[in-house]
Amino acid sequence: MKERHLKILDIVNEKERVSVQELSEELGLSVVTIRKDLEELEAEGLLRRMHGYAAKASPDAINSRMSFRYLEKKKIAKKAVSLVEPMETIMIESGSTCALFAAELAAVNDVTIITNSTYIARSLGAAPGVKVILLGGDYDTVAEVTTGPVTELCAQEYYVDKIFVGIDGYTEENGFTNINHTRCSTVRALAKQADKVIVLTTSDKFGKRSVAKMLSSEEVHTIVTDSQLAPEYVEALRSHQIRVEIAGD
Repeated sequence: MKERHLKILDIVNEKERVSVQELSEELGLSVVTIRKDLEELEAEGLLRRMHGYAAKASPDAINSRMSFRYLEKKKIAKKAVSLVEPMETIMIESGSTCALFAAELAAVNDVTIITNSTYIARSLGAAPGVKVILLGGDYDTVAEVTTGPVTELCAQEYYVDKIFVGIDGYTEENGFTNINHTRCSTVRALAKQADKVIVLTTSDKFGKRSVAKMLSSEEVHTIVTDSQLAPEYVEALRSHQIRVEIAGD
């Protein structure tokens, strides 16, 4: 992604709605260039264009969530690739960092991916070295994910060494949490089919508690996060025997 696209996304996500003229002045670019950039970003689902303005995309849309802290998520995704062996079968749960990880993995490894993310399945459709097994279930058309009892039943047909999941929050008291209780139930069901649960998340999620409990600290094997994670959280995670992998520059 172009550096100026990242700057545009940062401004739009922070202000939620910003004029083309304001973007032009703040970034020192012509209005014509800004409009062209906005067209490209809208085509990727990263924002919405309005008459003379740019606005945040739907907060539930995976492309929208991917635009937050994109560089950090990309580094985490690259780091996580080193945890997968060639020809391995793994599970990847829905989430923006998980989607970036799947794309990075498909570029370097021949793997089989079991997932409940239709976004991941769709985006990897042309990847020659990847086999995708998509779990059925109740379909969320915005988040592009399947959840619920059918998804959980489908997951019982598979056993893997690793599952990769995303979170919305972590605190010492509450463990790993998410805003969607149905997704939490599905993640717990998928996690039962894996020997190791690996969490991919940016450091800003630590110290935040979301609505529903997803996993306890004792259920997580590894965390892959960015270099901004505070030392006290590294210490807390390691006290629970969680392996901490830091994605560098």
